[in-house]
Amino acid sequence: MYMMSEQHSIAEARSNLADLVRKAEKGEAVELTREGERVAVLIGWREYEQLAGPQPQQPRKSFWDAYQEWRRTADFDAIGDPDEIWGNVRDPSPGRDPQL
Repeated sequence: MYMMSEQHSIAEARSNLADLVRKAEKGEAVELTREGERVAVLIGWREYEQLAGPQPQQPRKSFWDAYQEWRRTADFDAIGDPDEIWGNVRDPSPGRDPQL
């Protein structure tokens, strides 16, 4: 059973979040209140895993891998023709003639 080390209002917790997270990492449970009523408890990851069981680690995809996955799964028929969507975005004229 966990013993609460401290009790803080949510407003106080906002101001001291970094310190409260450090305490939770060290194994201290921090109770959060709203208008004097208990609403949440801040605990460290190890304590969370003890309660909920090991959590699967999601490998981070590189931007390129995520982009390639999006290209494989995107419904381009629903998105529409890129020339119609982006056709009027860029002015096709050569621009001004600079005086050098």
